[in-house]
Amino acid sequence: MAKKRLSMRKIKDILRLRYEAKLSYRGIAQALDIGYGTVVDYLKRAEQARLRWPLPADMDERDLGRVLFPTQPLTGQRRFTEPDFPGVHQELKRKGVTKQLLWQEYRQAHPDDGYSYAQFCHRYLAWLGSQKRSMRQIHRAGEKLFVDYCGPTMPVVNPDTGEIRQAQVFVAVLGASNYTFACASWSQNQADWLTAHVRAFEYFGGVPELVVPDNLKSAVSKTHRYEPRITASYRQLAAHYQTAIVPARPYQPKDKAKAEVAVQIVERWIMARLRHQSFFTLAALNQAVRFLLDDLNERPFKKLPGTRRSQFVQLDKPALRPLPAQPYQYAEIKQARVHIDYHIEYDKHYYSVPHPLVKQAVEVHASDTTVVVYSHGKRVASHPRSYRQGAHSTCPEHMPRSHRAISEWSPERFLNWAGEIGEETRVVVTHLLQEKRHREQSYRRILALLSNSKKYGRERLNNACGRALLINSPTRSSVESILKQGLDLVPVEQHSTATQEELCLDAHENLRGEDYYH
Repeated sequence: MAKKRLSMRKIKDILRLRYEAKLSYRGIAQALDIGYGTVVDYLKRAEQARLRWPLPADMDERDLGRVLFPTQPLTGQRRFTEPDFPGVHQELKRKGVTKQLLWQEYRQAHPDDGYSYAQFCHRYLAWLGSQKRSMRQIHRAGEKLFVDYCGPTMPVVNPDTGEIRQAQVFVAVLGASNYTFACASWSQNQADWLTAHVRAFEYFGGVPELVVPDNLKSAVSKTHRYEPRITASYRQLAAHYQTAIVPARPYQPKDKAKAEVAVQIVERWIMARLRHQSFFTLAALNQAVRFLLDDLNERPFKKLPGTRRSQFVQLDKPALRPLPAQPYQYAEIKQARVHIDYHIEYDKHYYSVPHPLVKQAVEVHASDTTVVVYSHGKRVASHPRSYRQGAHSTCPEHMPRSHRAISEWSPERFLNWAGEIGEETRVVVTHLLQEKRHREQSYRRILALLSNSKKYGRERLNNACGRALLINSPTRSSVESILKQGLDLVPVEQHSTATQEELCLDAHENLRGEDYYH
């Protein structure tokens, strides 16, 4: 028996010299500088394989090697049990499983007829190389989720107008088990993109370690071979689910081969089968997609054991991280600058923030129900979402102390305050509120009028308001003039006509008065 296998070229020379040149075994050994026993061994193999010279024209060196060294060894030669390489390939997807461990288990099952570790690895790589290219990359269980959109779209017909709207089909596939998810949405914008991720995580019942998207705008705001910039909302979703986003390199389809294959399968086994059906709502389309999706995941593999679902249960499902208590709620994230009135603008509505942040840049997170403002990563304000354009949502806590006092003024508050002083004071305040077109223009004058109660007392202020009403001059200046001159202390019957005229000077037609400037 040959101690070392010869090259196929020398084996052909042995056959040629024996059957064409008619040399003896010893002559062949001397001509090719090989051992006599080697010549005997190879010619014996050729006789058992019924080979003659010349060899068939369609037989190459690989065919010759398989004929001379078949899988079933010759009589008397040691037999080896071939490992279950498809099973080995699947087991390597599990965390912590190595070829060394699988070889040890193989040798425990076959202590007398098992290959060495080197031969085990060599034969596994040879088997792997004979499979499809898509199988050459080993994905660990629960490690990666590949996501992408299908190229074709699905039509949805408006039953009222007959208008046809095209729906996009989102696809997600787990790397280890090939377990696939698909759903339809109206667009590829960021809201639909992130919502599709949430639905995929719920379908899988867990979260992988990594999500591998393509470089579409909803995922990557700036493409780069080494440091792509992920959109803010996509980063927020990743943080919520405790996963990481690793986009495929631009123009490198091998990075997302799983997604490419899954998209092709969904197009063939789901979208193509629905091409003759009409859908009038997006929900009806998603219901049909879900039905065929379950059928796809139950379809047996052609070259691997089991189905996508069975492999998912064995591999990916135990390794996925649990879902958070609450699903992610999409929020649009934008940068904004605080206006001088300590408000920021979002969707043409104005929301207040603490006044020390005036002129600073903040980050706005807006969902369908809330608007939250962050400064340097710290939450500084939260408001219910309002769709009133041009209106303001203001928290008193965000205002400076002086502005807060003014914001608390109201006609009812002034009237209650005046009523506590006296009925005459309340009448004067009512007159002042009605005097201006906008009541807010009278607030400062009313506040100045009522503050006289601290200097003169409530009784004197109420009496002075009564005298001002008596002379038909219910103004702040008239009331203060009466108080300064002490006329509120003089009985009404002692007033002369001159005094009355003196008190009516505020209403003289040649005096502009404070109302002229409003």
